[in-house]
Formats: sequence, structure tokens, C-alpha cells
Amino acid sequence: MIDVTNYAQAAQALVDAGRFLYGRGWSPATSSNYSARIDAEHIAITVSGRHKGQLKAGDVMVVDLDGRPVQSATRASAETALHTVLYGLFTDIGAVIHTHSLAATVLSRALQDRTEIVLQDYELQKAFPGHETHESQVRLPIFENSQDIASLAEETRQFFAENMEYPGYLIRGHGLYTWGASVEDCLRHTEALEFLLACELEMMRLAR
Repeated sequence: MIDVTNYAQAAQALVDAGRFLYGRGWSPATSSNYSARIDAEHIAITVSGRHKGQLKAGDVMVVDLDGRPVQSATRASAETALHTVLYGLFTDIGAVIHTHSLAATVLSRALQDRTEIVLQDYELQKAFPGHETHESQVRLPIFENSQDIASLAEETRQFFAENMEYPGYLIRGHGLYTWGASVEDCLRHTEALEFLLACELEMMRLAR
């Protein structure tokens, strides 16, 4: 049985997140997807094909951790499995946000020869738990873009089962995934990573 109050709170938090992320240009049109944990076995997740700057409570549905809809005839995001994998691995995750920003998309394509991005010497790295100095490193793996979501989800599951210290990841030419203990924490991580990725992209331009 789903706790209706928990669902309503999660849905409203995701609606508010959509307005913020769309307003920053990180979730254009119907791109991106967001989710929040309701309980140990269920998450709220944005419905497929909805404009993220115009979300309403009805644009957020419930799925179990196998991605199956619960009491809903609507269709979840095609990338639902990329969310549920993370909730299954990290019991302390309360939210997952996927954005399609210019910086994440272009930077991941520009670094075709790399399988990760290493962020260092930025003060904003302190936005992430465990990073108390700019001298530390924040690392983001880059996975190849694939329309085979089941295969990509399994690839991410295997990677993060052995590398739990990473705060997020990129899909090449696609966008950023990050997570946090709550929607608020996740938004903070998203904002910090989007800023850092934009800095890296600008550094590449200046180096030319």
C-alpha cells in the first residue's frame, strides 16, 4: 500500500524541481527525468513526454524498484531503470535527477577519448559529502549513449556496486545523472555539477 501523503510530497517536490531546472536551461522541453523515493519499495517518477517546466502532480507516477507502474495507466520515463538501479544500490538515496544541459552534453562529446571527467581545484567541490577542500577530486564516469536502457542500466549497476564514492555520471552526448538523500540535496548536487561542468567547458574554450 502506497502512503498517499509521501507520494503527494514527493510529487510536489519533483514538480518544483522541474520548474527550477527548466528555468536554468538544464531540462529543455520534454527532456530529462526526475524521481524521489516514497518508501523502501517504491519511487515517484516523472511520466514520459511531459514538459519539465510545466509539470503538474498528475505528471508524476509511482513505480516499484523493478520499474513496474503501480496503480497507474501512464507510461514512466524510458530511462526508469537507470533510476531504480541506483535506489536498489544505495539505500540512503532519496532522489535522482537527470538533466540535459548544454555543458554536460557538449563536454561529454568533446572528451571522446575519456571514460571519466575529473574535477579538481574548484571551491564548489565542497558541495559534495566527503569533499572538504578544493584539492580533492570529484570524478564522474562517462557511459556511452545507448537506446538499450536495460543494458545501460546493468552497466551502471555493475560500476556503482564497486565505485560507490562517485556523486553522479554522464551519458555521452546525452546528459547528467546525480542523486542525493532528498530532492533538495539532489538539486544542490545537480546545480554544483552543472556549474563545474560549465567551468570545464569554458576552460577548454580558453585553452584553444
